[in-house]
Amino acid sequence: MVIPPPVRPPRILKFLKPYVLKMHFTNKYVSAQVIHSPTATVASAASSQEKALRSSMESTRDVAAAAKIGKILAERLLLKEIPAVSVSLKREQKYHGKVKAVIDSLTEAGVKLL
Repeated sequence: MVIPPPVRPPRILKFLKPYVLKMHFTNKYVSAQVIHSPTATVASAASSQEKALRSSMESTRDVAAAAKIGKILAERLLLKEIPAVSVSLKREQKYHGKVKAVIDSLTEAGVKLL
């Protein structure tokens, strides 16, 4: 069963940022995805659970893994011609550690933050 994207009125759509970066950290893995807000679909994603990435990392959960995930996500975004994203942090997340590593590697690779 396919769940359709939410129907939003045009007055709300004009205030939505088009692409939003969401990050998720567990005790084992790091994952980040960029969501296209108007259609509520995943535009691009990267995770340390991917088999090709897991073999090239020493650890799948530290700050270095988060930086590598950010770099790979930036490359995938630029291939899909997405030049800028806005960051959505959860309430308990601060711009420090793994979050900072993902965001910094995104900006170093050429993706702009809104």
